[in-house]
Amino acid sequence: MKITALAGGVGGAKLANGLSKLLAVEDLCVIVNTGDDFEYLGLYICPDLDTVTYNLAGLNDPASGWGLKGDTHNVLEAIEKFGHTKWFRLGDQDFATHIERTRLLKSGYTLSQVTQKISSNLGVKHTILPMSDQPVQTKIITDKHEILPFQEYFVRYQTKPVVREILFNGIDKCSLPDIAAAKLESSDIIIICPSNPYVSIDPILAVPGVSSILLTKTVIAVSPLIGGKTIKGPAAKIMGEFGMVPNSLNIAKHYQSIVSGIVIDNRDLLEQEAISHCGIIPLVTDIYMHDVESQVNLARQVLDFGSSLLKGKQQ
Repeated sequence: MKITALAGGVGGAKLANGLSKLLAVEDLCVIVNTGDDFEYLGLYICPDLDTVTYNLAGLNDPASGWGLKGDTHNVLEAIEKFGHTKWFRLGDQDFATHIERTRLLKSGYTLSQVTQKISSNLGVKHTILPMSDQPVQTKIITDKHEILPFQEYFVRYQTKPVVREILFNGIDKCSLPDIAAAKLESSDIIIICPSNPYVSIDPILAVPGVSSILLTKTVIAVSPLIGGKTIKGPAAKIMGEFGMVPNSLNIAKHYQSIVSGIVIDNRDLLEQEAISHCGIIPLVTDIYMHDVESQVNLARQVLDFGSSLLKGKQQ
Protein backbone atom coordinates (compact mmCIF):
# COMPACT_ATOMS: atom_id res chain seq x y z
CA MET A 1 0.00 0.00 0.00
CA LYS A 2 1.46 3.32 -1.13
CA ILE A 3 1.07 6.26 1.26
CA THR A 4 1.75 9.97 0.86
CA ALA A 5 1.62 12.14 3.97
CA LEU A 6 1.15 15.91 3.85
CA ALA A 7 2.92 17.56 6.76
CA GLY A 8 3.90 20.80 8.42
CA GLY A 9 6.23 20.98 11.41
CA VAL A 10 6.14 19.28 14.80
CA GLY A 11 2.80 17.44 14.77
CA GLY A 12 3.20 16.39 11.16
CA ALA A 13 6.77 15.26 11.77
CA LYS A 14 5.70 13.05 14.67
CA LEU A 15 3.09 11.17 12.67
CA ALA A 16 5.42 10.95 9.67
CA ASN A 17 8.02 9.39 11.94
CA GLY A 18 5.48 6.85 13.18
CA LEU A 19 4.53 5.99 9.60
CA SER A 20 8.20 5.55 8.69
CA LYS A 21 8.53 2.84 11.35
CA LEU A 22 5.72 0.82 9.76
CA LEU A 23 6.11 1.36 6.02
CA ALA A 24 8.79 0.21 3.61
CA VAL A 25 11.01 2.87 2.08
CA GLU A 26 9.26 2.65 -1.29
CA ASP A 27 5.79 2.87 0.28
CA LEU A 28 5.99 6.25 2.04
CA CYS A 29 6.52 9.79 0.78
CA VAL A 30 6.18 12.90 2.94
CA ILE A 31 5.37 16.14 1.14
CA VAL A 32 6.17 19.11 3.37
CA ASN A 33 5.02 22.71 3.56
CA THR A 34 7.57 25.28 2.40
CA GLY A 35 5.51 28.42 2.88
CA ASP A 36 7.46 28.98 6.11
CA ASP A 37 10.83 29.04 4.31
CA PHE A 38 12.85 32.25 4.54
CA GLU A 39 16.36 33.69 4.50
CA TYR A 40 18.11 34.41 7.77
CA LEU A 41 21.71 35.61 8.10
CA GLY A 42 22.16 34.92 4.40
CA LEU A 43 21.08 31.29 4.71
CA TYR A 44 18.02 29.57 3.26
CA ILE A 45 16.01 28.10 6.13
CA CYS A 46 13.30 25.43 5.69
CA PRO A 47 11.84 24.95 9.19
CA ASP A 48 9.19 22.33 8.37
CA LEU A 49 11.40 20.31 6.03
CA ASP A 50 14.12 20.22 8.67
CA THR A 51 11.73 19.25 11.47
CA VAL A 52 10.42 16.32 9.43
CA THR A 53 13.93 15.30 8.36
CA TYR A 54 15.39 15.48 11.87
CA ASN A 55 12.48 13.44 13.25
CA LEU A 56 12.85 10.66 10.68
CA ALA A 57 16.61 10.69 11.27
CA GLY A 58 16.09 10.34 15.02
CA LEU A 59 18.07 13.54 15.61
CA ASN A 60 15.32 15.94 16.69
CA ASP A 61 15.15 17.67 20.04
CA PRO A 62 12.14 16.02 21.73
CA ALA A 63 11.78 18.85 24.25
CA SER A 64 11.32 21.70 21.77
CA GLY A 65 9.96 19.59 18.92
CA TRP A 66 12.33 21.25 16.47
CA GLY A 67 16.09 21.57 16.03
CA LEU A 68 18.71 18.98 16.93
CA LYS A 69 18.98 17.32 20.31
CA GLY A 70 21.99 18.37 22.35
CA ASP A 71 22.75 21.31 20.08
CA THR A 72 24.59 24.39 21.33
CA HIS A 73 24.16 28.03 20.30
CA ASN A 74 27.66 29.49 20.28
CA VAL A 75 27.41 30.91 16.75
CA LEU A 76 24.25 32.87 17.55
CA GLU A 77 25.77 34.16 20.77
CA ALA A 78 28.84 35.32 18.86
CA ILE A 79 26.99 36.85 15.93
CA GLU A 80 24.94 38.99 18.29
CA LYS A 81 28.15 40.93 18.96
CA PHE A 82 27.98 42.14 15.36
CA GLY A 83 24.58 43.73 15.95
CA HIS A 84 22.35 40.91 14.75
CA THR A 85 19.18 40.26 16.75
CA LYS A 86 18.94 36.54 17.47
CA TRP A 87 15.15 36.31 17.21
CA PHE A 88 15.32 33.03 15.28
CA ARG A 89 17.19 30.50 17.39
CA LEU A 90 19.47 28.25 15.35
CA GLY A 91 21.78 25.66 16.88
CA ASP A 92 25.41 25.23 15.88
CA GLN A 93 24.84 21.84 14.22
CA ASP A 94 21.65 23.15 12.65
CA PHE A 95 23.69 25.87 10.95
CA ALA A 96 25.51 23.14 9.00
CA THR A 97 22.23 22.03 7.42
CA HIS A 98 21.40 25.57 6.30
CA ILE A 99 24.91 26.26 5.04
CA GLU A 100 24.84 23.09 2.94
CA ARG A 101 21.33 23.78 1.63
CA THR A 102 22.25 27.33 0.64
CA ARG A 103 25.45 26.12 -1.05
CA LEU A 104 23.62 23.49 -3.07
CA LEU A 105 20.82 25.85 -4.10
CA LYS A 106 23.37 28.40 -5.29
CA SER A 107 25.08 25.60 -7.24
CA GLY A 108 21.90 25.04 -9.23
CA TYR A 109 20.23 22.16 -7.41
CA THR A 110 16.46 22.28 -6.93
CA LEU A 111 15.03 22.27 -3.43
CA SER A 112 13.74 18.71 -4.05
CA GLN A 113 17.24 17.54 -4.94
CA VAL A 114 18.75 19.38 -1.98
CA THR A 115 16.19 17.91 0.42
CA GLN A 116 16.91 14.39 -0.78
CA LYS A 117 20.66 14.92 -0.49
CA ILE A 118 20.41 16.30 3.04
CA SER A 119 17.97 13.66 4.27
CA SER A 120 20.08 10.88 2.77
CA ASN A 121 23.25 12.25 4.39
CA LEU A 122 21.42 12.28 7.74
CA GLY A 123 20.43 8.62 7.34
CA VAL A 124 16.81 9.05 6.25
CA LYS A 125 15.77 6.38 3.77
CA HIS A 126 12.13 7.39 3.17
CA THR A 127 11.32 10.09 0.65
CA ILE A 128 10.86 13.64 1.94
CA LEU A 129 9.95 16.32 -0.59
CA PRO A 130 9.06 20.03 -0.58
CA MET A 131 5.62 21.02 -1.87
CA SER A 132 7.34 23.14 -4.52
CA ASP A 133 10.79 23.89 -5.86
CA GLN A 134 9.71 27.50 -6.40
CA PRO A 135 9.48 29.82 -3.38
CA VAL A 136 6.12 30.43 -1.72
CA GLN A 137 5.86 32.91 1.15
CA THR A 138 3.14 32.65 3.77
CA LYS A 139 2.12 36.14 4.88
CA ILE A 140 -0.02 37.01 7.89
CA ILE A 141 -2.34 40.00 7.63
CA THR A 142 -3.07 41.27 11.15
CA ASP A 143 -5.98 43.23 12.58
CA LYS A 144 -3.68 46.26 12.47
CA HIS A 145 -3.26 45.78 8.70
CA GLU A 146 0.36 44.71 9.13
CA ILE A 147 1.79 42.18 6.68
CA LEU A 148 4.11 39.79 8.52
CA PRO A 149 6.22 36.99 7.04
CA PHE A 150 5.13 33.83 8.81
CA GLN A 151 8.31 33.25 10.81
CA GLU A 152 8.21 36.79 12.17
CA TYR A 153 4.59 36.26 13.25
CA PHE A 154 5.36 32.81 14.65
CA VAL A 155 8.79 33.25 16.25
CA ARG A 156 9.62 36.93 16.65
CA TYR A 157 6.14 37.96 17.80
CA GLN A 158 5.20 34.61 19.37
CA THR A 159 1.87 34.43 17.44
CA LYS A 160 0.51 37.36 19.49
CA PRO A 161 -0.81 39.47 16.57
CA VAL A 162 -4.45 38.86 15.69
CA VAL A 163 -4.75 37.11 12.32
CA ARG A 164 -7.27 38.47 9.83
CA GLU A 165 -6.06 36.88 6.61
CA ILE A 166 -3.39 34.46 5.38
CA LEU A 167 -1.78 34.83 1.96
CA PHE A 168 0.50 32.48 0.05
CA ASN A 169 2.61 34.76 -2.14
CA GLY A 170 3.90 33.04 -5.25
CA ILE A 171 1.49 30.10 -5.02
CA ASP A 172 0.11 30.75 -8.53
CA LYS A 173 3.61 30.57 -10.03
CA CYS A 174 4.74 27.38 -8.28
CA SER A 175 4.23 23.74 -9.16
CA LEU A 176 4.43 20.39 -7.46
CA PRO A 177 7.83 18.78 -8.15
CA ASP A 178 7.52 16.00 -10.75
CA ILE A 179 8.59 13.31 -8.28
CA ALA A 180 6.07 14.56 -5.69
CA ALA A 181 3.29 14.55 -8.29
CA ALA A 182 4.20 10.98 -9.27
CA LYS A 183 4.15 9.90 -5.61
CA LEU A 184 0.72 11.48 -5.09
CA GLU A 185 -0.69 9.93 -8.24
CA SER A 186 0.54 6.44 -7.31
CA SER A 187 -0.61 6.60 -3.69
CA ASP A 188 -3.46 4.46 -2.43
CA ILE A 189 -4.08 6.69 0.59
CA ILE A 190 -3.22 10.32 1.34
CA ILE A 191 -2.80 11.22 5.01
CA ILE A 192 -3.13 14.82 6.15
CA CYS A 193 -0.99 14.95 9.27
CA PRO A 194 -2.02 16.81 12.46
CA SER A 195 -0.45 20.05 11.31
CA ASN A 196 -1.96 23.54 11.33
CA PRO A 197 -4.62 23.48 8.56
CA TYR A 198 -4.28 27.19 7.76
CA VAL A 199 -0.52 27.74 7.61
CA SER A 200 0.92 24.26 7.11
CA ILE A 201 -1.55 22.18 5.08
CA ASP A 202 -3.43 24.85 3.11
CA PRO A 203 -0.23 25.98 1.33
CA ILE A 204 0.29 22.40 0.08
CA LEU A 205 -3.35 22.11 -1.01
CA ALA A 206 -3.06 25.47 -2.80
CA VAL A 207 -0.20 24.30 -5.03
CA PRO A 208 -1.75 24.02 -8.50
CA GLY A 209 -2.82 20.45 -9.25
CA VAL A 210 -2.67 19.05 -5.71
CA SER A 211 -6.36 19.28 -4.81
CA SER A 212 -7.43 17.80 -8.15
CA ILE A 213 -5.27 14.72 -7.47
CA LEU A 214 -6.63 14.40 -3.93
CA LEU A 215 -10.21 14.41 -5.22
CA THR A 216 -9.45 11.06 -6.91
CA LYS A 217 -7.89 9.49 -3.81
CA THR A 218 -8.85 8.14 -0.40
CA VAL A 219 -7.82 10.98 1.90
CA ILE A 220 -7.91 10.98 5.70
CA ALA A 221 -6.94 13.73 8.11
CA VAL A 222 -5.73 13.62 11.68
CA SER A 223 -7.01 16.50 13.77
CA PRO A 224 -4.37 18.81 15.26
CA LEU A 225 -6.73 19.63 18.15
CA ILE A 226 -7.32 17.77 21.40
CA GLY A 227 -10.16 19.12 23.50
CA GLY A 228 -10.18 22.31 21.45
CA LYS A 229 -6.48 22.98 22.04
CA THR A 230 -3.24 22.38 20.19
CA ILE A 231 -0.17 20.76 21.72
CA LYS A 232 1.98 23.30 19.86
CA GLY A 233 1.25 26.10 17.43
CA PRO A 234 -1.48 28.69 16.85
CA ALA A 235 -4.17 26.63 15.03
CA ALA A 236 -6.78 27.00 17.82
CA LYS A 237 -5.97 30.71 18.21
CA ILE A 238 -6.33 31.34 14.48
CA MET A 239 -9.65 29.50 14.39
CA GLY A 240 -10.98 31.74 17.16
CA GLU A 241 -9.76 34.84 15.32
CA PHE A 242 -11.53 33.60 12.17
CA GLY A 243 -14.77 33.39 14.17
CA MET A 244 -14.82 29.60 14.54
CA VAL A 245 -15.04 27.40 17.60
CA PRO A 246 -11.69 25.60 17.81
CA ASN A 247 -12.73 21.97 17.62
CA SER A 248 -12.24 18.90 15.47
CA LEU A 249 -15.67 19.33 13.89
CA ASN A 250 -14.51 22.57 12.29
CA ILE A 251 -11.25 20.90 11.25
CA ALA A 252 -13.36 18.24 9.52
CA LYS A 253 -15.45 20.94 7.82
CA HIS A 254 -12.28 22.67 6.65
CA TYR A 255 -11.22 19.49 4.81
CA GLN A 256 -14.76 18.42 3.88
CA SER A 257 -14.31 18.62 0.11
CA ILE A 258 -11.33 16.24 0.01
CA VAL A 259 -11.40 13.84 3.00
CA SER A 260 -13.30 10.59 3.49
CA GLY A 261 -12.37 10.25 7.15
CA ILE A 262 -10.85 12.06 10.09
CA VAL A 263 -9.10 10.81 13.21
CA ILE A 264 -10.05 12.69 16.38
CA ASP A 265 -9.13 12.34 20.04
CA ASN A 266 -11.12 10.51 22.71
CA ARG A 267 -11.70 13.86 24.41
CA ASP A 268 -13.64 14.98 21.35
CA LEU A 269 -15.98 11.99 21.27
CA LEU A 270 -19.06 14.22 21.46
CA GLU A 271 -18.17 15.71 18.06
CA GLN A 272 -18.33 12.31 16.38
CA GLU A 273 -21.99 12.47 15.36
CA ALA A 274 -21.78 16.00 13.94
CA ILE A 275 -18.73 15.00 11.90
CA SER A 276 -20.64 12.01 10.51
CA HIS A 277 -23.43 14.35 9.42
CA CYS A 278 -20.84 16.18 7.28
CA GLY A 279 -20.38 12.98 5.26
CA ILE A 280 -17.01 12.28 6.90
CA ILE A 281 -16.31 9.06 8.78
CA PRO A 282 -14.67 9.72 12.18
CA LEU A 283 -12.27 7.45 14.06
CA VAL A 284 -12.02 8.25 17.78
CA THR A 285 -8.82 7.28 19.56
CA ASP A 286 -5.90 8.67 21.55
CA ILE A 287 -4.05 11.00 19.16
CA TYR A 288 -1.59 12.52 21.64
CA MET A 289 1.94 11.57 20.53
CA HIS A 290 4.25 11.98 23.51
CA ASP A 291 6.95 9.52 22.44
CA VAL A 292 7.96 7.31 19.51
CA GLU A 293 5.82 4.41 20.71
CA SER A 294 2.68 6.58 20.69
CA GLN A 295 3.66 7.90 17.24
CA VAL A 296 3.81 4.34 15.92
CA ASN A 297 0.56 3.36 17.65
CA LEU A 298 -1.31 6.26 16.09
CA ALA A 299 0.29 5.66 12.70
CA ARG A 300 -0.85 2.03 12.80
CA GLN A 301 -4.43 3.03 13.58
CA VAL A 302 -4.40 5.67 10.84
CA LEU A 303 -3.15 3.12 8.30
CA ASP A 304 -5.77 0.55 9.34
CA PHE A 305 -8.47 3.23 9.17
CA GLY A 306 -7.32 4.33 5.74
CA SER A 307 -7.20 0.73 4.52
CA SER A 308 -10.78 0.12 5.64
CA LEU A 309 -11.98 3.30 3.91
CA LEU A 310 -10.13 2.32 0.74
CA LYS A 311 -11.72 -1.12 0.70
CA GLY A 312 -15.15 0.40 1.27
CA LYS A 313 -14.58 2.76 -1.64
CA GLN A 314 -13.55 -0.08 -3.95
CA GLN A 315 -16.59 -2.24 -3.17
